[in-house]
Amino acid sequence: MALTLSEKAKAVKPSSTLAITAMAKELASKGIDVVGFGAGEPDYNTPDNICEAAVKAIHTGFTKYTPADGTLELKKAVCDKFLRDNNIKYEPSQIIISNGGKHSLSNIFSAILNPMDEVIIPSPYWLSYPEIVRLNDGVPVFVRAGREQGYKVTADQLRNACTSRTKAVIINSPNNPTGMMYTKAELEAIAEVVIEKDIYVVSDEIYENLVYGDIAHVSIASLNEEIYKRTITCNGLSKSYSMTGWRIGYTGSSREIAKLMGSVQSHQTSNPNSIAQKAAYEALTGPQDAVYTMKEEFKRRRDYIYDRVSGMKHVCAVKPQGAFYLFIDVGKALEMSYKGNKVENLATLARQLIEDFNVAVVPCDDFGFPDHIRLSYAISLQQIEKGMDRIEAYLETLV
Repeated sequence: MALTLSEKAKAVKPSSTLAITAMAKELASKGIDVVGFGAGEPDYNTPDNICEAAVKAIHTGFTKYTPADGTLELKKAVCDKFLRDNNIKYEPSQIIISNGGKHSLSNIFSAILNPMDEVIIPSPYWLSYPEIVRLNDGVPVFVRAGREQGYKVTADQLRNACTSRTKAVIINSPNNPTGMMYTKAELEAIAEVVIEKDIYVVSDEIYENLVYGDIAHVSIASLNEEIYKRTITCNGLSKSYSMTGWRIGYTGSSREIAKLMGSVQSHQTSNPNSIAQKAAYEALTGPQDAVYTMKEEFKRRRDYIYDRVSGMKHVCAVKPQGAFYLFIDVGKALEMSYKGNKVENLATLARQLIEDFNVAVVPCDDFGFPDHIRLSYAISLQQIEKGMDRIEAYLETLV
């Protein structure tokens, strides 16, 4: 009998964002002056006080196993953070510390899904959501939210998408890739549907500290007791504290769900890195000046990149309210020609940009929008300016 490999694993799509970033780095290593707009991580170093806490942990011997679902010290700090920043009351028994946001999401879906359970994913979406759902035997159900509605799903759309197999909906606010945020009123309407249909809401709030407009970030679990019981709140340290490589995420949920997630994690990975947990504790309880500094700089970059794109031919965008991405509609550009050949699709557009103009952008086919690209402004303003000049030059050549 011939040996076979997992059909589930073979069906997983590699991350296109990581591929684009790797391509840009490879070109740069060859001495090519490439501007990479793919990065989903801040270009800042982790703040000094956080690094110092990690060094202290090493020198004091905090390098052994911890409880599989995280230290009590860090869980308490997460509880304090949820209450202080989000008006959500969790106890340490409701908190799971994981190896990053993706791991938290994997834990969540391993705990709540049975084979063929459906998870509603508003489109555009972060490309890992459907893959994580599928890896946990769930079925992604996509609900399109177009530019005319601010790329946000409505309560009516959610209600119409629910079936007898619906188990959960994912809400990501601020959103990757659009940077858009749900208002309190919009979340209240969504919460009504979640309660009515008796499903879960997975609230991914990883970008909550990177908010630039007048709109305030609202955690859906804070709205009332009924939605609180049905919400799994997912967050982490990577974006707000420039700790992408430290790999610490966390969730707040019911004790029942937390217990299941903890059990799964105990077998799959055991505890998150002990040193990173000490660093995370310092991040949540120490000075927050660095967070504010990064936020203000990202706001400055957002304003610049949005204004530049708004003045370009053949493209358009909605001004992002949070995160550090600009979601650009290039549908008109796809209908045009470059060097006598129709652009036609995102893969061609991205290839022309990187090969002829040394600019790496993220095609958003895998985000559910085959006529949009994503630019990250988590790179220096000088790099953004250079990249904008090159993209504008490319668009000027289209006929």
